Amino acid sequence: MKKLGPIPQGYAAQNGELIIAGQCVSEIAAAAGSTPLFIYSKDMLDGRIALLRQSMPQKLAVHYAMKANPFGPFLQHIYPMVDGIDIASGGELDIAIKNGVDPEKISFAGPGKRDEELSKAIKCGVTINLESENEMARAIAIGRQLNIIPNLAVRVNPSFDLKGSGMKMGGGAKQFGVDEERVPAMVRALIDQGANWRGFHIFSGSQALSADAIIDAQAQTINLAARLCNEIGVPAPKVNLGGGFGIAYFPGDMPLDVFAIGMALEEKLNNLPPILQNTHFCIELGRYISGEAGVYVTKIIDKKISHGEIFLITDGGLHHQLAASGNFGTVVRRNYPVAIANKFESTDQEVASVVGCLCTPLDRLADQALLPRAEIGDIVAVFCAGAYGATASPSAFLGQGHAQEILL
Repeated sequence: MKKLGPIPQGYAAQNGELIIAGQCVSEIAAAAGSTPLFIYSKDMLDGRIALLRQSMPQKLAVHYAMKANPFGPFLQHIYPMVDGIDIASGGELDIAIKNGVDPEKISFAGPGKRDEELSKAIKCGVTINLESENEMARAIAIGRQLNIIPNLAVRVNPSFDLKGSGMKMGGGAKQFGVDEERVPAMVRALIDQGANWRGFHIFSGSQALSADAIIDAQAQTINLAARLCNEIGVPAPKVNLGGGFGIAYFPGDMPLDVFAIGMALEEKLNNLPPILQNTHFCIELGRYISGEAGVYVTKIIDKKISHGEIFLITDGGLHHQLAASGNFGTVVRRNYPVAIANKFESTDQEVASVVGCLCTPLDRLADQALLPRAEIGDIVAVFCAGAYGATASPSAFLGQGHAQEILL
């Protein structure tokens, strides 16, 4: 038997069944007409952003990184509650504008931006986080062709990383950003060529659950920004401190202590080096805002026994929830939080593996987990599905198609 990850706080049962937004999951699925589907909770989103506002310094801006979940209604709901939207492609720019986001509140990061993406961003007034000197030259040339002064920030590849992070985005050779020792000359060139310098984007890692590690990385980031500004001779208008706030996916994971992070950051922002006194600071969060607000729901279509092991076969799988299957950067596969939604409080249990409908042994949503005894027609709920779910999974694989998405 293998343990399941912890179900996020905020979910409850009614008459033994999981409820989301006051509705039983079986009723939501029936109204949707079919499974699989992603169900997103406005209440969970509101609660998470409220927690951030309570815990973070008032002077700190909070941005939403929409790569975590770009679903239109989801983005529309989040946008009024945050201070900016961070994108990673021209396609995300289109989605953001279509859903009412002010381009002046958008920043655009990511290596390999094509000329057409740079042109579109410059026309809209988006801040472009430059990832190389070549990208800077292309952006400035495009701005001149358009007769528009581009808004350009520099993404810095710091010499440090975020300790214990799921994905390290800084420290050593990286495809992301400009090595810190190259940044001063690049910024001076940018300013000399007439671009509108918007500051720094410094992202050292993601999915960390250690408050101490994030506190240390944020302190190093602020110190690095001050040193770079002193070398450049000009204060940065804005510094994006990145994100890194993780959520509890796996057995033994504990929720991140955001109040400890907020207290340390408050002290740091109240005692800034002189050159950063008028600099605006923000954090960029995707998974931490959206992850726990989503549940992936899939129906059991078969139950079988093979060599004494029970398999619950569903109409969903890794083509919608690649991360839960353990195939999205996880070295050792561990179980996400999973439940039988219509038997949420049942004590009649058995050990079973939840698998999808694809012709691959990789398609496994829970491995030898202790679950309520389930039958054909029961509903499986996979939690922490609000980030890197629908759009981070190979929905075209084997022609199975997309899952529905619903915001309640």
